[in-house]
Amino acid sequence: MQAVEASADGALLAVRNLTKLFGSFAACDGIDLFIRPGEIHALLGENGAGKSTLVKMLFGVLSPTAGELLWKGVPVEIASPGAARRLGIGMVFQHFSLFEALTVAENIALSLDATIPLAHIAERASELSHAYGLPLDPNAHVADLSVGERQRIEIVRALLQNPELIILDEPTSVLTPQEADRLFETLFKLRGEGRSVLYISHRLEEVQRICDRATVLRHGKVTGACDPKQETAASLARMMVGAEVPHVSAEGTSAKGAVLLEARHLTAPARTPFSVGLRNICLKVHAGEVLAIAGVAGNGQGELFEALSGEYPSAEDGAVRIRDTSVGRLGINGRRLLGAGFVPEERHGHAAVTALSLSDNLVLARYHSDRRAFVGGGMLGIIRHTAVKAAAKRISAAMDVRKSGEDPPAGSLSGGNLQKFIVGRELDRQPSVLIVNQPTWGVDAGAASRIRQALVDLARAGSAVLVISQDLDEIFEVATEIAVISEGRLSDAYPARDLSREKIGLLMGGLYGKAEPLAEAADAH
Repeated sequence: MQAVEASADGALLAVRNLTKLFGSFAACDGIDLFIRPGEIHALLGENGAGKSTLVKMLFGVLSPTAGELLWKGVPVEIASPGAARRLGIGMVFQHFSLFEALTVAENIALSLDATIPLAHIAERASELSHAYGLPLDPNAHVADLSVGERQRIEIVRALLQNPELIILDEPTSVLTPQEADRLFETLFKLRGEGRSVLYISHRLEEVQRICDRATVLRHGKVTGACDPKQETAASLARMMVGAEVPHVSAEGTSAKGAVLLEARHLTAPARTPFSVGLRNICLKVHAGEVLAIAGVAGNGQGELFEALSGEYPSAEDGAVRIRDTSVGRLGINGRRLLGAGFVPEERHGHAAVTALSLSDNLVLARYHSDRRAFVGGGMLGIIRHTAVKAAAKRISAAMDVRKSGEDPPAGSLSGGNLQKFIVGRELDRQPSVLIVNQPTWGVDAGAASRIRQALVDLARAGSAVLVISQDLDEIFEVATEIAVISEGRLSDAYPARDLSREKIGLLMGGLYGKAEPLAEAADAH
């Protein structure tokens, strides 16, 4: 770790001994941090390190238990997001807060003074969006926009309030490489104007690329600060987790076996006005293979997972096949009985019931597929609690799930640890087919490495693994084959070694075809 200047003189924002307690637990413990005018400052840390709690205090969502905040050297209290905005702090959250049925201008108006005419908001939003390289049509409905365009709305909405500091939480997680490059140009322009950016990201390569300084949190404390340009991704990850993060080894997953998962001209209409219909999806996943499906969020990934998992069965039985059996009309349990496992995108409420214990969640997910192991008493269906808790303990040990007790509520775990348990819950069955949607969404480097290696190891053992992900780093780490979904259509699958980020970006934009024209188009850019 390279030493950096430690003086907070002239800081735009400084926090001293900032602490936030939840009962006896210190989510943030005596944090000292400062942000200079005109810098892009990275905030790094594992899941549960205290990043979210810290920025919520900076934006007025939470009140500190102790410590002080100084704005331009003057102590201040930030009692609400409105107070933060009036002070000069804007924030763009990871999950957008937009109403899809409203226009761009109408969404922006909701966060501004109600006396400002909508026409004036639309005009000013259009001017700002073009000035910062974030083109938007203020009269377009949000439901018709891509995820990248929706993020522009959030940024323009923040800029309309003329902030001196903008907090960005995982801003590139839903962007194509080309969209991310455009965002970085915008951030450089903001820095050139003397504005500051607090940048939260698990993508360490982009932190190295765009950030001037970085502060690292671990277990609610500041463990160091550095110039990320003088570090490597590995050294930054080591600072975050306190140990070396192992590299994912995908060797041994290239030998294809029998086709274990297949979609044959899978078509499904959009179920809601804002969902995406699937159009003629064809794919094959062989034993020993990891097929990764890339794409910008909102292009049919969730709908594809629902169709393949049986959450929403198909009208055609032969549209989905698992181990040579047509399962299009079967539900999730029927497909699980054939040896399939599923990990949905949303941890809370979809993959796990947060109020229930880990062992109870294990029963909910595997009651039918593991009935003999977990259920006794014949027709009475008495749960074998000893067996269930032993399985939960085994899964936690295998995936290094860190928790507060032997069998705590799922909601008490950090996001990364709950994700490790959910993935481990499926791996423990040794499924012949595993379908995972966003396996490491919002997960720190250490947890992500463990999950990705587990997926690779499962394929190496002879299973067929399908990974749906928006993280290109993840895709290149685990995939043997890569396809891209765009507007409900799936491209051909290409060997991972034959694709670059630029080619995948073109496919994300809807450019389909064979490898030769794809390569020519990439070269032209």
